[in-house]
Amino acid sequence: MGDATNRLIGLLESADIIAAEDTRRLHRLVSALGITTRGRIISYHEHNEASRTADLLEMVRGGATLLMVTDAGMPAVSDPGFRLVEAAAAEGLTVTAAPGPSAVLTALALSGLPTDRFCFEGFLPRKPGERSTRLAQLAGEQRTMVFFEAPHRLEPMLRALDAAFGSDRRAAIARELTKLHEQVLRGPLRELLEWAEAGDVRGEIAVVVEGAPDAAPEQAADHVGAVNTLIEQGLRLKEAVAAVAEEARISKRELYSAVLEARS
Repeated sequence: MGDATNRLIGLLESADIIAAEDTRRLHRLVSALGITTRGRIISYHEHNEASRTADLLEMVRGGATLLMVTDAGMPAVSDPGFRLVEAAAAEGLTVTAAPGPSAVLTALALSGLPTDRFCFEGFLPRKPGERSTRLAQLAGEQRTMVFFEAPHRLEPMLRALDAAFGSDRRAAIARELTKLHEQVLRGPLRELLEWAEAGDVRGEIAVVVEGAPDAAPEQAADHVGAVNTLIEQGLRLKEAVAAVAEEARISKRELYSAVLEARS
């Protein structure tokens, strides 16, 4: 409750319409804050946002102030709200946000991992094959990565991260951020996987993973095999060296020396 800003309280009290992901949670929030709403409360969630967005915008065009509130996350960030913002912006209607807690930034700040460059990847695909494909695409990502995950899928997700990024990659699990039972665990992926395997994981989960280390600069010796392959296909040594050096953008002289050294 302490994270509710004065601005949010003022909007809850004054909005003409409140679109709530869960009206029961909204009523509990309002009651806990000791305030009274005067606006019309409308249910607005992932199952009806496509059909209700047009009606809500019609009310805004008529002069109403619309406040959208989600359960326990930043609206429009892996939560309902994107369609509403997109449609309102397309019409040139005024859209703003009452800044509040964000699990993405809070998890990043608490992770103990680099925060100067990061990316938010949301929820990984549920199917193992699709998840593996997505993680393979992220294998070389050097920015700190932030993911969301459901508690019952955390264990297979961590196992997939372990396989894709390596057991020693640093990470953090942030659970129930800014709530009563907030918890943050930090360590290598393998240790976090063992924790998930051993316990009954509950709550809303954010996983922060260290980015990939800088790739080691390529050496001429790394391309000797490619030269030998071309030689086996019929090219002369100098021709093979020239072709590989141009493709790899390395020194022909250094590559030629590396091939001779490998033969000695």
